[in-house]
Amino acid sequence: MLNIPYDVVVKKIIEDKGLSQAEIDDKVEKKMAQLAGLISKDGAAHIIANELGVKVMEQKGVVKINEVFASMRGLETQGKVTRKLELYEFQRGETTGKVASFFIGDETGQIRITLWGDQTKEFDNIKEGDVVIIRDANAKKNNNFVEIHLDSKSQLIINPSDVKIEEVKQFTRERKTIKELTEDDNNVELLGTIVQVFDIRFFEACSVCNKKLQQTEEGLACQEHGKDKLDYNYVVNVFLDDGSATIRIVFFKNQLQNLLKKTHDEILGYRVNTESFEQVKNELLGEMIKVIGRAKKNQMFDRLEFTSNLVFTDIDPEEEIKKMASKTNPA
Repeated sequence: MLNIPYDVVVKKIIEDKGLSQAEIDDKVEKKMAQLAGLISKDGAAHIIANELGVKVMEQKGVVKINEVFASMRGLETQGKVTRKLELYEFQRGETTGKVASFFIGDETGQIRITLWGDQTKEFDNIKEGDVVIIRDANAKKNNNFVEIHLDSKSQLIINPSDVKIEEVKQFTRERKTIKELTEDDNNVELLGTIVQVFDIRFFEACSVCNKKLQQTEEGLACQEHGKDKLDYNYVVNVFLDDGSATIRIVFFKNQLQNLLKKTHDEILGYRVNTESFEQVKNELLGEMIKVIGRAKKNQMFDRLEFTSNLVFTDIDPEEEIKKMASKTNPA
């Protein structure tokens, strides 16, 4: 099943069948009760849509970026390159590989594109502002964000003559102080100084889908791709202080690479040489960073925590002070 959000399913039912939001919510609640709570709200909505004969997502032709959902396969989309990231080389056992990524956008949103293997050969030819067509790609969720991944069967076309992308929906974010954060704040920007850094935590993950491996009778394995696709993911927590309060910031794989300015393989080196990370921790203390992400309540400790979706380390304090001044004293 595609991971299509509840509100998208409801909107489609309303458009096709003319039911009200309240009528659909009632049907969903009854379905969840009928199945004794063994299904999620999203799953129940999909069942209701199916029972009503509503096709929630007909994947035909070019898909707009805001219509890309996790688990889509063989999808086609197009957009303008808005941000080009880096190319990394990695090694798993005796096998080496490459991975690179960039963002594209259209009038509905922006999304991260990840190139694997031979697809990375085109990375040097891609520039910000280029228009690209992507065909036969797969959508996956990574750290709660949907990404598009290109493998050996996928096709990447740069600057096709018959496709124009005039408008790109820009990321919008709100600058807040830590004290102003509330539960479920999303796409919020924080500016502060790192005052504490914890050790990296590593865990086994599938190199194909990036999911944490599960214990099976044959040992650790990915439920979808088996036990032969071993890689490692990692996470670091730091405390950020902005003068109003402090908060724990969580940096998962890609964002930790951006924070440390290290490659995947360089970070994996700390797994076998933990002492070498002590110097990195000391260098991070006192560094000013800007983090964009979301706030969530940690129920166990009854506190807000913040997960990084983007991090910027080359901060100009004077420029940031000007931004804050313009926010509080608009012209």
